[in-house]
Amino acid sequence: MQFFNAPSEETALDARSKAQWIAFAPVVFQAAKSLRNTGILKTLETHKATGMTMEEVEKETGISHYGVRVLLEAGLGMGLVYVEDEKYYMTKTAYFVLHDEMTNVNMNFIHDICYHGLHKLEESIRNGRPEGLPTLGNWNTIYEGLSKLPPHQQKSWFEFDHFYSDNAFPGALRTIFKTQFKTLLDIGGNTGKWAVACTRYNPEVDVTMMDLPGQLGLAKERISKTEVADRISYFETNILDESLPFPKGFDAIWMSQFLDCFSDAEIESILKRCYNALNEGGHVFIMETFWDRQKFEAAAFSLQQTSLYFTAMANGNSQMYHSDVFKKIVVEAGFEVAEQIDNIGLGHTILKCRKK
Repeated sequence: MQFFNAPSEETALDARSKAQWIAFAPVVFQAAKSLRNTGILKTLETHKATGMTMEEVEKETGISHYGVRVLLEAGLGMGLVYVEDEKYYMTKTAYFVLHDEMTNVNMNFIHDICYHGLHKLEESIRNGRPEGLPTLGNWNTIYEGLSKLPPHQQKSWFEFDHFYSDNAFPGALRTIFKTQFKTLLDIGGNTGKWAVACTRYNPEVDVTMMDLPGQLGLAKERISKTEVADRISYFETNILDESLPFPKGFDAIWMSQFLDCFSDAEIESILKRCYNALNEGGHVFIMETFWDRQKFEAAAFSLQQTSLYFTAMANGNSQMYHSDVFKKIVVEAGFEVAEQIDNIGLGHTILKCRKK
């Protein structure tokens, strides 16, 4: 899938206009969020047939005349509202800002998790560390602190993570259980949603979740209330500590939106330890959103920008990968890609990997 080719007919005026969008992008973001959160967009939607004057918007929302004026005028420039006969109307783009789940999940994640820390992006690039992370907490990586984030930030982080993974679950379950296995090691199991989904889908499979102690603590609490709790076990570890071995004796290993949290060298190290943890004939299933395997340019764009969350906030050295870069690491770790299944959920790919 080819995206982002050199523009063939872009004029200097078009290029300069786009450059202004980039220069003011932080302002555009905050103005759009304010138009959403203050209720201005919702108010315009309820009067979409007739439109509204500034004074009517002011009266209905309780926002000052000045506040309504500057936000509506900003909305004109960014294409969220338009004006006819001194009355304001909401555009199709504003509808998605107001109602589209993906847009809202992304917007809340950027605001609550990334916005302040991205000020340190350049330092993160130069230093190879997530220099923006201290805006959230004093940890080496964001994963150490997820269980300690304030509730509203936890909500935004997990909604962002789960929106994409949860949509992929049905297709992913059908895909991996075409292969026969009885024991599954779920590395980076997060809240345990996947482990529960697997044990419900296949009543003969047992799952071991492997993750940081804080993450497993949250998962245990949730899973203990389910009917499949007796078929899910736990293995606490810090996967970046190469002196800590992986448990052995598994028919399959699952990693979903996990390896993108690590650098090239770290991914290779993890995969080599997966190699030793597998039984003969076992497989590693890797589900990722590779930016080059997307159907739509907007999806590829979103993933490329998400890479910079990893740079400035998460760990300083990982990203959303191009599939060719990733598959090269898989081969260097001793596996071959037996099958690649694209278009799972909202743009995921599953790599079925086996020992050479």
